[in-house]
Amino acid sequence: MKLLSAIALLFVFTVASAQDKGMHFEHNLTWAQIKAKAKAEKKYIFVDGFTTWCGPCKYMAKEIFPLEETGTFFNANFINVKAQLDTTANDSEEIKKWYQDAHNLMVDYQIRAFPTYLYFNPDGELVHRALGSTNAPEFIKWAKNALNPKTQYYSMKKEYAAGKKDTAFLHALALASQQAYDEPFSSEVVNKYIATQSNLYRADIIGMLASATNKTTDPGFKVFTENPEKADAFLRPGTSANIVKSIIGKEVLPSLIYKEGNTYKDNIDWENVKATLRKQYPAFGDEIALPAQINYYKQTQNWPKFSETVSTYLAGLGAKANPSVLNNYAWAVFENCDDVACMNKALAWSKQSLSGEAANEPGFMDTYANLLYKLGKKDEAIKVEQEAVAKDPSLQGTLDKMKQGKPTWD
Repeated sequence: MKLLSAIALLFVFTVASAQDKGMHFEHNLTWAQIKAKAKAEKKYIFVDGFTTWCGPCKYMAKEIFPLEETGTFFNANFINVKAQLDTTANDSEEIKKWYQDAHNLMVDYQIRAFPTYLYFNPDGELVHRALGSTNAPEFIKWAKNALNPKTQYYSMKKEYAAGKKDTAFLHALALASQQAYDEPFSSEVVNKYIATQSNLYRADIIGMLASATNKTTDPGFKVFTENPEKADAFLRPGTSANIVKSIIGKEVLPSLIYKEGNTYKDNIDWENVKATLRKQYPAFGDEIALPAQINYYKQTQNWPKFSETVSTYLAGLGAKANPSVLNNYAWAVFENCDDVACMNKALAWSKQSLSGEAANEPGFMDTYANLLYKLGKKDEAIKVEQEAVAKDPSLQGTLDKMKQGKPTWD
């Protein structure tokens, strides 16, 4: 018993020592008090803007903040603050007292993605910003940039506004603006830097363009439209096409199908829409028009046309069809259509979604089982749903209804 107590104490001491070596975060101080402390101690402030649901936030808190190398640097140079930017029913009193300060930080500094890191000088002025999860050396590098006036993001923005536009500076500012997630300014700077370059097909250039291309007039749009395979050599396959389709879908398509007020035009001529897009963007016309047409039939509850158009769209995609998209289309039919021909088409889409890495996805299995059940194939449906429940117990209620012969689509 004494030996167990000694081991327990050693474990507690070891854990406490490990935590002590990591970053030390302030507790029970208001934002005003933290700024006053920073001014008195002449130290910078580091703010970790996180949410409770954010995966990268949890990774940083668990794997990076507790490291000795991280703690050594940050504790010496910063007053460290955690700002929870969402609210939950389980929030502690300390978190609740910080609700207003956290809200003000999110609004005042336009935090739109998580985790966002804010760095303030001893006078409480924001000088630098970064975003996302990374390893300890890179995380420390970001913080070092915050301490150096030459690499502080907001100091660089002031220099840019004052007229500094040399190539090396534009390159550094473009990278910093993307790290800061500062749109639309980032796109402006990236495009200015790109204009100074003769060879755009480099890993660093393509990476910048992938983040900064948002309009048909951006230089990256031409790169991704005319040479998608060449650009994708530096990206994931299909990235160029996805960028182009997203921009066309936001910038070109709306004028063809919507009237003022973002409501659908009367009697849309979908063949004309497709022809217009094919003429302007031959490689992407149908891939943009057909999903829009599918959504139109979904919104107008025209399920025969919905299933017909989905079948046309998926036939063009073949094996490239995304399992999640297939599942969503199939579920929409299950919930809204009683036509047997319609449901049989949806059953085929659902079956196709259960392939590759998604073969054992319980949500997709549930869709397939529900369609089987609605089509009267009860025994087969129950068998599939049992497999789904084994992977996701929350689906038990659906399985119970199937066994009892009750509708699962109400």
